[in-house]
Amino acid sequence: MPNPPVYPPTRRALLRWSAALLLGAACWGVAQADGADLGQFSTQRGDDGLELSFVANFELPHSVEDALHKSVPIYFTADVALLRHRWYWRDARVANVSRTWRLAYQPLTRQYKVSTGGLNQSFASLPEAMALVRGQSGWHIADAKELEDGGGYYIEFSYRLDTSQLPRPMQIGLGATQGWGLSIEHTVALNPDFSVHSATP
Repeated sequence: MPNPPVYPPTRRALLRWSAALLLGAACWGVAQADGADLGQFSTQRGDDGLELSFVANFELPHSVEDALHKSVPIYFTADVALLRHRWYWRDARVANVSRTWRLAYQPLTRQYKVSTGGLNQSFASLPEAMALVRGQSGWHIADAKELEDGGGYYIEFSYRLDTSQLPRPMQIGLGATQGWGLSIEHTVALNPDFSVHSATP
Protein backbone atom coordinates (compact mmCIF):
# COMPACT_ATOMS: atom_id res chain seq x y z
CA MET A 1 0.00 0.00 0.00
CA PRO A 2 1.48 3.40 -0.95
CA ASN A 3 2.32 5.77 1.87
CA PRO A 4 0.04 8.82 2.31
CA PRO A 5 1.46 12.09 0.93
CA VAL A 6 3.50 14.19 3.35
CA TYR A 7 2.99 17.93 3.02
CA PRO A 8 5.43 20.60 4.18
CA PRO A 9 4.47 22.43 7.41
CA THR A 10 3.14 25.53 5.67
CA ARG A 11 0.90 23.51 3.42
CA ARG A 12 -0.34 21.37 6.32
CA ALA A 13 -1.23 24.57 8.18
CA LEU A 14 -3.12 25.88 5.15
CA LEU A 15 -5.03 22.64 4.77
CA ARG A 16 -6.00 22.65 8.46
CA TRP A 17 -7.17 26.25 8.28
CA SER A 18 -9.24 25.50 5.16
CA ALA A 19 -10.81 22.61 7.03
CA ALA A 20 -11.58 24.96 9.90
CA LEU A 21 -13.40 27.35 7.58
CA LEU A 22 -15.49 24.47 6.28
CA LEU A 23 -16.16 23.40 9.87
CA GLY A 24 -17.29 26.91 10.72
CA ALA A 25 -19.78 26.87 7.88
CA ALA A 26 -20.98 23.36 8.66
CA CYS A 27 -21.46 23.94 12.38
CA TRP A 28 -23.71 26.99 12.15
CA GLY A 29 -26.92 26.03 13.90
CA VAL A 30 -25.73 22.53 14.83
CA ALA A 31 -26.32 20.97 18.26
CA GLN A 32 -29.49 22.78 19.23
CA ALA A 33 -32.04 21.50 21.71
CA ASP A 34 -35.66 22.38 22.45
CA GLY A 35 -36.02 24.59 19.37
CA ALA A 36 -33.29 27.04 20.35
CA ASP A 37 -31.05 28.65 17.74
CA LEU A 38 -28.86 31.69 17.18
CA GLY A 39 -30.58 34.61 15.53
CA GLN A 40 -27.45 36.75 15.57
CA PHE A 41 -23.77 36.07 16.23
CA SER A 42 -20.95 38.51 15.48
CA THR A 43 -17.50 39.55 16.68
CA GLN A 44 -15.58 42.81 16.43
CA ARG A 45 -11.97 43.65 17.16
CA GLY A 46 -11.37 46.96 18.94
CA ASP A 47 -8.59 48.77 20.76
CA ASP A 48 -9.32 46.83 23.96
CA GLY A 49 -9.57 43.41 22.34
CA LEU A 50 -12.32 41.21 20.93
CA GLU A 51 -16.05 41.66 21.57
CA LEU A 52 -18.89 39.24 20.92
CA SER A 53 -22.57 39.98 20.37
CA PHE A 54 -25.25 37.31 20.14
CA VAL A 55 -28.99 36.74 20.36
CA ALA A 56 -30.48 33.32 21.15
CA ASN A 57 -33.93 32.55 19.80
CA PHE A 58 -36.13 30.32 21.94
CA GLU A 59 -39.36 30.23 23.91
CA LEU A 60 -39.29 29.47 27.60
CA PRO A 61 -40.67 25.92 28.04
CA HIS A 62 -43.93 25.72 30.01
CA SER A 63 -42.38 23.58 32.74
CA VAL A 64 -39.60 26.14 33.23
CA GLU A 65 -42.03 29.06 33.29
CA ASP A 66 -44.18 27.20 35.81
CA ALA A 67 -41.18 26.69 38.10
CA LEU A 68 -40.25 30.36 37.73
CA HIS A 69 -43.71 31.47 38.85
CA LYS A 70 -43.36 29.19 41.86
CA SER A 71 -40.40 31.33 42.96
CA VAL A 72 -37.65 29.05 41.63
CA PRO A 73 -34.81 31.15 40.13
CA ILE A 74 -33.84 30.09 36.60
CA TYR A 75 -30.27 30.36 35.33
CA PHE A 76 -28.87 30.67 31.82
CA THR A 77 -25.13 30.37 31.12
CA ALA A 78 -23.04 31.25 28.06
CA ASP A 79 -19.49 29.92 27.67
CA VAL A 80 -17.02 31.19 25.07
CA ALA A 81 -13.60 29.80 24.19
CA LEU A 82 -11.30 31.56 21.72
CA LEU A 83 -8.79 29.16 20.15
CA ARG A 84 -6.07 29.37 17.52
CA HIS A 85 -4.98 26.62 15.15
CA ARG A 86 -1.40 25.35 15.41
CA TRP A 87 -0.12 22.88 12.81
CA TYR A 88 2.69 21.63 15.05
CA TRP A 89 0.72 20.98 18.25
CA ARG A 90 -2.76 21.00 19.70
CA ASP A 91 -4.71 24.22 19.17
CA ALA A 92 -3.93 27.05 21.59
CA ARG A 93 -6.70 28.11 23.97
CA VAL A 94 -6.37 31.90 23.92
CA ALA A 95 -9.24 32.94 26.17
CA ASN A 96 -12.17 31.51 28.15
CA VAL A 97 -15.08 33.55 29.45
CA SER A 98 -18.44 32.72 30.97
CA ARG A 99 -21.54 34.69 31.85
CA THR A 100 -24.64 33.68 33.82
CA TRP A 101 -28.06 35.31 33.91
CA ARG A 102 -30.30 34.71 36.93
CA LEU A 103 -34.02 35.16 36.27
CA ALA A 104 -36.37 35.35 39.25
CA TYR A 105 -40.03 36.20 39.78
CA GLN A 106 -41.03 38.37 42.76
CA PRO A 107 -44.67 37.63 43.67
CA LEU A 108 -45.13 40.63 45.98
CA THR A 109 -44.25 43.15 43.29
CA ARG A 110 -45.19 40.91 40.34
CA GLN A 111 -41.94 41.80 38.69
CA TYR A 112 -39.19 39.79 37.05
CA LYS A 113 -35.61 40.39 38.14
CA VAL A 114 -32.57 39.63 35.99
CA SER A 115 -29.12 39.56 37.58
CA THR A 116 -25.86 39.28 35.64
CA GLY A 117 -22.32 40.49 36.17
CA GLY A 118 -23.22 42.20 39.44
CA LEU A 119 -26.03 44.21 37.84
CA ASN A 120 -29.75 43.83 38.63
CA GLN A 121 -32.71 44.96 36.56
CA SER A 122 -36.44 44.56 37.19
CA PHE A 123 -39.11 44.22 34.51
CA ALA A 124 -42.89 44.37 34.54
CA SER A 125 -43.31 41.46 32.13
CA LEU A 126 -41.62 38.17 31.33
CA PRO A 127 -41.00 39.03 27.63
CA GLU A 128 -39.09 42.16 28.70
CA ALA A 129 -36.95 40.14 31.10
CA MET A 130 -36.30 37.43 28.52
CA ALA A 131 -35.07 40.01 26.01
CA LEU A 132 -32.15 40.66 28.35
CA VAL A 133 -31.55 36.99 29.14
CA ARG A 134 -31.46 35.88 25.50
CA GLY A 135 -28.38 37.81 24.43
CA GLN A 136 -25.45 40.08 25.01
CA SER A 137 -24.00 43.00 23.06
CA GLY A 138 -20.35 44.04 23.13
CA TRP A 139 -19.24 41.23 25.45
CA HIS A 140 -15.47 41.52 26.00
CA ILE A 141 -14.08 38.02 25.45
CA ALA A 142 -10.34 38.60 24.90
CA ASP A 143 -7.78 41.33 25.62
CA ALA A 144 -5.89 43.04 22.81
CA LYS A 145 -2.57 41.59 24.00
CA GLU A 146 -3.94 38.07 23.44
CA LEU A 147 -4.68 38.66 19.74
CA GLU A 148 -2.07 38.25 17.02
CA ASP A 149 -2.28 38.97 13.32
CA GLY A 150 -2.19 36.11 10.87
CA GLY A 151 -5.58 34.48 11.38
CA GLY A 152 -6.27 30.90 12.39
CA TYR A 153 -8.67 31.78 15.22
CA TYR A 154 -12.04 30.19 15.92
CA ILE A 155 -14.70 30.33 18.63
CA GLU A 156 -16.45 27.57 20.53
CA PHE A 157 -19.69 28.95 21.95
CA SER A 158 -22.41 27.41 24.10
CA TYR A 159 -25.58 28.77 25.68
CA ARG A 160 -27.80 26.70 27.93
CA LEU A 161 -30.46 26.63 30.57
CA ASP A 162 -28.17 25.88 33.50
CA THR A 163 -29.88 23.21 35.58
CA SER A 164 -26.76 22.69 37.71
CA GLN A 165 -27.71 25.82 39.67
CA LEU A 166 -31.23 24.69 40.48
CA PRO A 167 -32.07 23.46 43.99
CA ARG A 168 -30.61 19.97 44.38
CA PRO A 169 -33.97 18.16 44.79
CA MET A 170 -35.17 19.65 41.49
CA GLN A 171 -32.16 18.38 39.56
CA ILE A 172 -33.13 14.74 40.11
CA GLY A 173 -34.92 13.39 37.08
CA LEU A 174 -34.81 16.55 34.98
CA GLY A 175 -34.40 15.88 31.28
CA ALA A 176 -34.81 17.36 27.83
CA THR A 177 -38.27 15.80 27.50
CA GLN A 178 -39.46 18.03 30.33
CA GLY A 179 -38.21 21.18 28.63
CA TRP A 180 -35.07 21.57 30.70
CA GLY A 181 -32.60 20.58 27.98
CA LEU A 182 -32.53 23.94 26.22
CA SER A 183 -29.05 24.50 24.77
CA ILE A 184 -27.10 25.80 21.79
CA GLU A 185 -23.57 24.85 20.73
CA HIS A 186 -21.81 26.72 17.96
CA THR A 187 -18.30 26.54 16.51
CA VAL A 188 -17.26 29.16 13.96
CA ALA A 189 -14.02 30.26 12.30
CA LEU A 190 -12.91 33.88 12.37
CA ASN A 191 -11.53 35.86 9.45
CA PRO A 192 -8.04 37.42 9.74
CA ASP A 193 -9.71 40.67 10.88
CA PHE A 194 -11.46 38.68 13.66
CA SER A 195 -14.93 39.02 12.18
CA VAL A 196 -17.08 35.89 11.96
CA HIS A 197 -16.44 33.87 8.82
CA SER A 198 -19.59 34.21 6.72
CA ALA A 199 -21.77 31.12 6.64
CA THR A 200 -25.28 30.34 5.59
CA PRO A 201 -27.47 29.31 8.58
